[in-house]
Amino acid sequence: MSAHEPSGSTAPQFYPVILAGGSGERFWPLSRKSKPKQFLTLDDSGFSLIQATVNRLATLPGVSVEDVMIVTGVDHRMQVLQHLPDLPTENLLVEPVARDTAAAVLYAALKIEQLDPDGLMGVFHSDHRVDRPDVFADVVGRAIALASERDVLVTLGIAPTYPSIAYGYIERGEEVGGQQDFPAYRVARFTEKPDAETAAGFLATGRFSWNSGMFIWKVRTILEAFARYQPELLKALRAAVATRGGIRTHYPDLEKISIDYAILEKAENVVVIPAEFGWDDLGDWNALERLLRGHGENVAVGRHVGIDTGGAILYTTDGDDLIATIGLEDVVVVRTAEVTLVVHKDRTQDIKKLVQKIKENPELERFA
Repeated sequence: MSAHEPSGSTAPQFYPVILAGGSGERFWPLSRKSKPKQFLTLDDSGFSLIQATVNRLATLPGVSVEDVMIVTGVDHRMQVLQHLPDLPTENLLVEPVARDTAAAVLYAALKIEQLDPDGLMGVFHSDHRVDRPDVFADVVGRAIALASERDVLVTLGIAPTYPSIAYGYIERGEEVGGQQDFPAYRVARFTEKPDAETAAGFLATGRFSWNSGMFIWKVRTILEAFARYQPELLKALRAAVATRGGIRTHYPDLEKISIDYAILEKAENVVVIPAEFGWDDLGDWNALERLLRGHGENVAVGRHVGIDTGGAILYTTDGDDLIATIGLEDVVVVRTAEVTLVVHKDRTQDIKKLVQKIKENPELERFA
């Protein structure tokens, strides 16, 4: 079914929206300004992360690639179309500048409203990994049913497997219904990335999920939430969408704010469905250990020879190159044609700061 031919049945059509505007700087130097993380292939599937995301969503019942919308930046428009040649060009929403996730979600919601005001909308990220797509499909199906039945904002929570300090957390409140395998709960609170002690305490309670950043809701319901909590943003973007050239002209003036801060932490009708479907947001180089687990004490992509080296992540883009190490523990070594990165695994979150420092030096900016 084309995204431009909404269903005539009583069941609302589901429109997956993929946010593909991220820079993926913590995967530098493999992820660069010219080719951010969502366009990389990090496993042996042959699919880039954005291709794998579309493939996963297009297998949901009643959904095809023609129902998928992509929100991306102007610099990456052509790469999206190259990676997704079957995507209708009108389903590609281009931001002239990045304004965080609230503006991106609202932009897509307003476009879907024009197409199908009774439609359902899902929000997903272009650079996440899912190891169990069958379970993922079941969870999304439950979320779609719940959002169809009630005026709620559904978020997918991930059952935490360790006390991560890299993810936000969602605390469950009272149960509000759901299927036996996937019960739904009212959200008691959202918490930003905690310290290690707090994260461990969260896990001990059994009431917390990781915030996956994946959401399902009626288009009408999310627009009502914007009208209540972000009326100025809604007014400005609705006017921009309705005006020829308005996005290009007025989008840069929009407030830069996340959907979490703008809506979800304020709304009272947010529910969470906790689940485990092998999710990973592939946030930095440490994710390779989870992606390629079981490859020995070191994780190596490409040739590596080491002496007294343990717990290392080693990556080279050229299969003919060799990374050689002596006496290293818990490090990441990444070798590309132009850049070599060496960082302790505990400091990979600081790669973003390093990239910013490189951008500030005109002589080095091309390496960003």
